[in-house]
Order: sequence, then structure tokens, then C-alpha cells
Amino acid sequence: MSPRDAAFVHPACLDAEKLRQQCQTTRTRRTGPGGQHRNKVETAIVLLHVPSGVSAEASERRSQAENLAQAAFRLRVNLALAVRRPRERRTPASALWQGRVRQGRVAINPSHDDFPALLSEALDVLAAHNDDLRAAAADLACTPTQLVRFLALESRALSQLNARRRAHGLRPLR
Repeated sequence: MSPRDAAFVHPACLDAEKLRQQCQTTRTRRTGPGGQHRNKVETAIVLLHVPSGVSAEASERRSQAENLAQAAFRLRVNLALAVRRPRERRTPASALWQGRVRQGRVAINPSHDDFPALLSEALDVLAAHNDDLRAAAADLACTPTQLVRFLALESRALSQLNARRRAHGLRPLR
């Protein structure tokens, strides 16, 4: 891995403030339930991550601050799905990942703030191993079954992995 690659921090791993500095924020109105407040006030938030072109939005809350937090989380998940970080095989898992693995099991709630960073790491490791589940799970110190269950927490991640596995001539996962 080159020094430039080693210095690259996945955007899904950035804290909310650093991520927002890389984003274009648009405030707008959306129609739907919520009454007069929702229809008159620009509470909907659209975030565009300028370096990657990945975006996310939230408009289900009446509070602009709540929608901003939800849009930032969704953006981090979308970035985890869209951006791959170069990684060498047999590189130890991050301290964050290691802290979430107990006896080969991955313990995380998909709404937890760490989820996008963990998802990006799992997908980066899989990409480094050409989507070989067993080799990736070995690098991540978890079982292949647990890795699939973790990816299934975000259905788009599992769909994306299965599409790549088909392209490599591997059977899709369930």
C-alpha cells in the first residue's frame, strides 16, 4: 500500500462535522404529512458529498436539525456502499472492527453511528479479496456466516456483493 493510500480515510469514517465540510447542503420543502409547518418551512435536507458525487436526503422529521442528522447518517451509508478504499490482503482489521467482534460474531445495530464505518471496512476487505467470503472473513476475524449476516443488515450491500460475485463467476450469497 502506498503512503497516499494509507493516509486515505474513508469518508464513511469521518465524523459529522468533517463530512459536512466536504458536502453541499440544500434545504428545501417537501410535501406530505406534517401539516402547515412541513409545507411552509424548509425542513428537508439534501447533502451532496462533493468529492464523490454521492448524495442523501431526509425529510421525514419536522425539525431541520433532526433531518440533517438523518441525512448525514444516510450519506455515510451511501458512501460506504459507493467508495472503495485500497487495502492489502491480510491487513489486520481496524480497532473499531475488532471492538465489535466477539468470538467470531459481529455485534452492531444498523442504526448505530459506527455502522457505516464498519460497512465500508467490510466491503473494502471483500474487494481486496475479489469477493472471496472466506478470505475476507479471516482478515476480519469473524465467521463467513457472520460476515453475510452483517452485510444483510444493509440489503444494498448484499445485493452489490452478489452482483460482483456473479461477475467473478462465484455463486451469490443469501
